[in-house]
Amino acid sequence: MAARQFNGKRPQNLKRTLKTLFTYLGMHKFLLLLVAVLVTISAGANLLGTYMIKPIINNYVAPGDLSGLIFGVTLTAIIYGIGALSCFGYTQTMVKAAQKVLFDIRRDLFSHMQKLPLKYFDTHTHGDSMSLFTNDVDTISDALNNSFAMVIQSFIQIVGTLTLLFVLNWRLSLIVVLGYVAMFLYIRYSGKKSRQYYVRQQQHLGTLDGYIQEMVSGQKVVKVFNHENANMQGFIGLNEKLRQAGTSAQSYAATMVPAVVTISYINYAIVAVVGGLLALNGLADVGSLASYLVFVRQAAMPINQFTQQSNFLLAALAGAERIFNTMEEEPEVDEGTVKLINVRQNANGTWQECKEKTGQWAWKDSAHPDAPLVPLKGDVRFENVTFGYEEGQTILHDISLYAKPGQKIAFVGSTGAGKTTITNLINRFYDVTGGRVVYDGIDVKNIAKADLRHSLGVVLQDTHLFTGTVADNIRFGKLDATQEEIVAAAKIANAHSFIKRLPQGYNTMVVGDGANLSQGQRQLLAIARTAVADPPVLILDEATSSIDTRTEALIEKGMDQLMEGRTVFVIAHRLSTVRNSNAIIVLEHGGIVERGSHQELLEQKGEYYQLYHGMFELS
Repeated sequence: MAARQFNGKRPQNLKRTLKTLFTYLGMHKFLLLLVAVLVTISAGANLLGTYMIKPIINNYVAPGDLSGLIFGVTLTAIIYGIGALSCFGYTQTMVKAAQKVLFDIRRDLFSHMQKLPLKYFDTHTHGDSMSLFTNDVDTISDALNNSFAMVIQSFIQIVGTLTLLFVLNWRLSLIVVLGYVAMFLYIRYSGKKSRQYYVRQQQHLGTLDGYIQEMVSGQKVVKVFNHENANMQGFIGLNEKLRQAGTSAQSYAATMVPAVVTISYINYAIVAVVGGLLALNGLADVGSLASYLVFVRQAAMPINQFTQQSNFLLAALAGAERIFNTMEEEPEVDEGTVKLINVRQNANGTWQECKEKTGQWAWKDSAHPDAPLVPLKGDVRFENVTFGYEEGQTILHDISLYAKPGQKIAFVGSTGAGKTTITNLINRFYDVTGGRVVYDGIDVKNIAKADLRHSLGVVLQDTHLFTGTVADNIRFGKLDATQEEIVAAAKIANAHSFIKRLPQGYNTMVVGDGANLSQGQRQLLAIARTAVADPPVLILDEATSSIDTRTEALIEKGMDQLMEGRTVFVIAHRLSTVRNSNAIIVLEHGGIVERGSHQELLEQKGEYYQLYHGMFELS
């Protein structure tokens, strides 16, 4: 395996990170205990095998005992054989234990991220989130598979070697200890210097990675403006900074092993000369000296291993800390007790809960089971709502509006006026900071989020398709949808005709977030996905912004069919999706400046009038 380098990152709170990691390790303590036992046997066998040189020389070689020599060599071979088998055993066991631990960490991390509020993903880049599952988990994997056992083995060998050195000859050991001190001092100095440069290297590497990602994703813009040469010069500059930082970091790190080996050679030479003099003067036997010199020669390897593996363990703990910090992020608060249930209407007009799917729904407060059921109608009201994404920065100011069941409400206004923010509050992607949002007479804070969102259908401007078939992507809106329901939803969105022309129709694979489809086709699938869910309330956030005029005309009829009998909130700039609304709300700077029908607002000759004529000219 190629030598790995320490990236300079260390955990900020080592105690807490270790405590959490040990919790995961503790779930597989028997496997890890077996690893520790096998590592100890392997390290002990290596030490004992080297120590056997002394009795073999003194008891069998010097007296010329051939049978005893064969016995001693055979015993030594058995000891090394046990060590080799133990080494094989602990590496295989560690692989199994490490994968189980990583499985648990990945599972819990993904599960927790699914519960985090939208604000978390708005304030963290996708790259940061992905790096948790890739770089950080891989670092932990590398440490568990390699460094964990290696550190234990190296520590046992260092302590065991020093102990046996004093047992064999305490006088020579004083010289060896001085060599050990020199090694550790240089390792400390070199490690400190190299870490400083590794931090710079990581910073420059991050900058370069970001630059490459931007340039690759923006290749169309780069080619339009002929910026290839300018981009290349920018890349060369950043790459040069990375080269300089990397060279400095690697230079210091690369001297660590040669320096330790050199010190060990000097140590070995001094000990050999002094040991020889002691043997000549009868102060040391030949067997002890031979065994001693082998121990001194081997001393550098476990020191190098222990130092490097300790650094990699710290780097892994830094990655683990990032993962555990994410897992400690506050999940979405959901104190709602009102659930959405299937109901049927009795002959006397009352509603009754039922298990079968009737296509009729009602709200039931689990905290007050005796309270009457509230039919799901789609009546949405904002009562003096104030909201800001950040404390002290208000986006919406005292907003009051209503949408009666079956009404189509359109929001228009300049960018940043608060149109999308209003829809984010309906489905509780964010909670209001003042006032309240009422759904069928119930404060949305009292409705369980899963049930609230189950009653809402959202078509976003930025479509997102998943890897799978076209049918799978439509079925995402209703996981138990039949093929007939999928086709019906596609027909409503007028997506059926283009789907049938695809190579495998509804079984055509969608890849790369729909890269094999046009933007308009992706938008049609998103609309079909919402149609199959059949929600009573629709939120269309510029849902037709990526569809050409001809395609938009084709889906108008289908959209009208989809919106029939439903409460619909529309954010759009195109007149075709605004003019036929029951009410148009004009927003500016987080406040409502006008409300009325298309004709009423034109007659007022206010903000909407100017916006309308501006749009008309653009069309």
